[in-house]
Amino acid sequence: MNVIIKNFLVTGRPGIGKTTAVSKVVELLRKDGYRVGGFISREVRERGRRIGFEVIDLQSGRRGWLAKVGGGYGPRIGKYTVDLEAFEDIGVKALEKSLLEDDVIVVDEIGPMELFSRKFKDVVWRVLESSKPVIATIHWKANRDIFGKRILARNDIKIFELTLSNRNRVPLEIYKEVTQLL
Repeated sequence: MNVIIKNFLVTGRPGIGKTTAVSKVVELLRKDGYRVGGFISREVRERGRRIGFEVIDLQSGRRGWLAKVGGGYGPRIGKYTVDLEAFEDIGVKALEKSLLEDDVIVVDEIGPMELFSRKFKDVVWRVLESSKPVIATIHWKANRDIFGKRILARNDIKIFELTLSNRNRVPLEIYKEVTQLL
């Protein structure tokens, strides 16, 4: 039985451009008229300093904190406190909605902050199991986490390791592979 590769994972060191690469694929797919949902995460800077990360619903544009420096309650990673409530309200709901309504689902990112959420893990697994193409970024150390290892062991994934030399080419490669499935 042939396995169809439909889950495309982008990895690479921090700051290499994973979110930018995925955003380019989203733009190309939308130009072709495809519905693309899910969420992306972006760093938030204030006076040149990173103060946290926001999560953005690709369909509605709703935004909220994934994590920020100081204050609040929730799990901590380094200097950041993860806002599980906001993340689940925006990111997890965006994935649940995308499963029902969109042609392609985006998950940015499967990483340490997001993995504090059981709801996130549950919906990510449902997304990966769905018949829809998935474009996700995955933390470069995902193989250190049990859930990350489960994802990386799947036989329906293709991993793109982003580097300075290929980061302009990879979005086009993913775009071509996804459109062949649609």
